[in-house]
Amino acid sequence: MRPRPVTLVLAAAAALVLAPAAATSAAPTTAAPPTAAAPTSAAPTTTAAPPTAAAPTSAAPTTTAGTRTDCTPVTPDAARAAFEVLPDLLERDGVPGAVLTVVADGAVVHAAGYGVADLATGTPFDPDRSLVRIASVTKLLTATAVMQQVEAGRLDLDADVNRYLTTFRFPPTFPHPVTVRDLLDHTAGFEERGVGIGARDAADVPPLAQTLARDMPARIYPPGEVAAYSNYGAALAGHLVEQVSGEPYAPYLQRHVLDPLGMTRTTAVEPVPAALAPDLARSYDSDAEPPAPEPFTFDRLVPDGSVSATATDMARFALAHLGSGPRVLDPATSARMHTRSFTADPRLPGSAHGFHERALHGRRALVHDGSWEGFQSALVLVPECGVGMFVSVNATAGAVTLGEVVDRFAGLVAPAPRGGRDGIDPVVAPGPGAEDGAAAATRGADLADGPREGFYTPTRHNESTVERLLVLLDQTRLRTAAGGGLQFAGTTWAPQGDGLYRSPDGGALVGLDGTGGRHYVATDGPDWVLLPAADSAPVNLAVVAASLLTSATALVAAGIGARRRARRRRPADVSRRWRAARVLTCGASLGGTAVLVVLGVVVAGDTSDFLYGVPTGFRVLLGGGVAVLAAAFAGAGLTVTAWRGSGAGLAARGHQVVLLGGLGALAWFLARWNLIGWQLG
Repeated sequence: MRPRPVTLVLAAAAALVLAPAAATSAAPTTAAPPTAAAPTSAAPTTTAAPPTAAAPTSAAPTTTAGTRTDCTPVTPDAARAAFEVLPDLLERDGVPGAVLTVVADGAVVHAAGYGVADLATGTPFDPDRSLVRIASVTKLLTATAVMQQVEAGRLDLDADVNRYLTTFRFPPTFPHPVTVRDLLDHTAGFEERGVGIGARDAADVPPLAQTLARDMPARIYPPGEVAAYSNYGAALAGHLVEQVSGEPYAPYLQRHVLDPLGMTRTTAVEPVPAALAPDLARSYDSDAEPPAPEPFTFDRLVPDGSVSATATDMARFALAHLGSGPRVLDPATSARMHTRSFTADPRLPGSAHGFHERALHGRRALVHDGSWEGFQSALVLVPECGVGMFVSVNATAGAVTLGEVVDRFAGLVAPAPRGGRDGIDPVVAPGPGAEDGAAAATRGADLADGPREGFYTPTRHNESTVERLLVLLDQTRLRTAAGGGLQFAGTTWAPQGDGLYRSPDGGALVGLDGTGGRHYVATDGPDWVLLPAADSAPVNLAVVAASLLTSATALVAAGIGARRRARRRRPADVSRRWRAARVLTCGASLGGTAVLVVLGVVVAGDTSDFLYGVPTGFRVLLGGGVAVLAAAFAGAGLTVTAWRGSGAGLAARGHQVVLLGGLGALAWFLARWNLIGWQLG
């Protein structure tokens, strides 16, 4: 039900690109793509417009850039050779084009376009001119803006966000408040919301504060306990910048980040300004044959994903974070931003004030990916080596391509895994800072004696609206295996001691005990939360099966009754009230089956319209569920009042009880998954 552009594609990209321990490969499309062209641009100049007085600048490099002496030199020839295979990958995956930049030693060493930015016009991808929707990579620009305000003393990372809000406030759901740091680390505890985050027209995008107040998600975890990725939290962080700076988000970003870095072909404005619009690349739905262009989609949560940029502009942003060229953060603030600020366990990668930590062949990388419309993008920095990469592809099938590009970048930076036995990468260090690194070690749930068996779903999920149904479709079972190991997420995890488990490809896993009886499994990819038995797939499958089977008996009973009446040539000698009870109950049972069948068709089909809100047809479907339950309730009432003196036989009475039991199962299922009609979000 959640729109594909922000769920299936993003999950595939995140799992394959940034979380190898829990990777799940999507099958590439078999559609015949256009022939991928050779790179269309040589490495551009790295000079940028001088910073304005509005932003703090410094020429001094940070302690995070190029601090290791054993890093493999990344030369223009080496970078070009590493990605020579990209045209073949695009053709294999049915992706029209890609754009890529690599930075090293304070300069752009490789900038190239591959394939086409627009199938209709045949316009080649150009790293200097072609704009792509960078989606959630926008969050890094938002986090940079937040750190500017921290540097200026207007925001405190550990302050309650309510301190800075004027038009709405968060209720005290848990003893500890949501802090600014929680927003950057995705530890605020917000549920996931994917329905209605997009818009087809600018008129459908209210002011950010209004959207945040109206669409406030439920808080399902205590702040700081576990990471649960949140677009809402990132947008709220951008709103805090608005509040303390007195400037709307897009103008603030333009004045204090983009202009100082010379990112003249980047914008957070939607739609893209007229001067840049002709160079905006098109993105494509790979599931269509031929690939269909995705429409421009407005992001209602602007600071979480609205930016459109060129690859060379993103190279400038990468260089700024690596300590080269124009700066928008002081060196100390930049070092602080790159320091680990949260981790589920010190032996796992965590987050660093908006960045996600990952190990690339044993080296600490700071990364973020993004998916919007058909664009799949990623920014990867390796501060200890002073290198970085930005890449974007323009089709939904490009999640697979993106993963292989990141793998090749890892090989470029560190050709062979180092330091770990049997090819297992060592645990990455938390980064250069001390204050935030020490704080990260004290946050989060407690290490458990061991992961508990049961069914788990990603911590990033919904609880309060119809989107909760996706929990039923996104579960994995954890079981103990021989030798004290685990079977989880499609692989085997071997115990390493002190609660740590490793997968054959080097992934790491620990079990965590949270407050309120919550239990988590944290990995170097996604984090998971243990579901109650009532939410597990087997239990719900049994409930749905019971409802469907009893509904089938209603058809059988109707047929038998019709044949008996035909033989007798007169109605059965039962009371009118009993007959009405039977009609209502049988009708409700059959209606319930129709609701479940249509619901299954909707969930299994194209759900992209949910990006813009709950479609009218789905609202009608949920209304049908309400009508079914109303009929069932009326039938139950009539059954009780007509039981004595009904004239019905034992078989009919028993069948009526069975039907009501099946309707009770249906009511439980609809209520459990917020499908009774008013929890639309």
